[in-house]
Amino acid sequence: MRGETPACSSLCTRCLAHLYFSDQVSPVVELNVGGVLYTTTVSTLRKVPGSKLAEMFSSSAKACLDAEGRFFIDRPGAYFGPILDYLRSEQLPTQHIPEVYREAQFYEIKPLVKLLEDTPQIFGEQVARKQFLLRVPAYSENLELMVRLARAEAVASRSSAVLVCVVRTEEEAAQCADALRSFEYEKKSVVKFGPWKAAPQVKDLLDCVKMDIAAQGYQVHYEHYSDKTLRAKYLNYFYTFLFIWW
Repeated sequence: MRGETPACSSLCTRCLAHLYFSDQVSPVVELNVGGVLYTTTVSTLRKVPGSKLAEMFSSSAKACLDAEGRFFIDRPGAYFGPILDYLRSEQLPTQHIPEVYREAQFYEIKPLVKLLEDTPQIFGEQVARKQFLLRVPAYSENLELMVRLARAEAVASRSSAVLVCVVRTEEEAAQCADALRSFEYEKKSVVKFGPWKAAPQVKDLLDCVKMDIAAQGYQVHYEHYSDKTLRAKYLNYFYTFLFIWW
């Protein structure tokens, strides 16, 4: 039964129909998820009460149709298949776990979210690495600053170098104070990370910085800062991140 066109739901870009499904039947439905086609049943989509999919196909749901009359969901279609596999048979994905985890969060399929959070890949990222980075002051802001500095030096250049200071403890920060003042006097920009109160070492932080910048699409690597004017006792605290543009 179709009624007047209601306002769009959060799962669609253009609301075309107000749909009603009987609790006694499980009709076969065709879905267009970001351009990828799937066929399933309403009962499968309602499998997890309270999820966005269950809400979308509830007794008075708002939904979108594409030009062929299929239900349209404006999300990445490639990762919807593992979502359906879980709803059908509680099968967990073995590939693209971070992407499926993100989609499970979007659709609010809480049992699947919890299971994925127990996998080594998500557990390591969410519990270990991210919890460490939350203990590094201004970590995200420093990443943004590094990218801005690198892009500012990119004009007519093949690469950009960003100077980074990494100190794990308050004592190391005090030792580097004179060197940082010298760079400031010379008007050299330095991005300072630390200190932090967590077990990971300086190399762990450097690897995280490289990983997170690379995840933004940049080609980057780091090395010890080499400058004959820098005293030897400071060498383990200063690094150059090199952004390669072409």
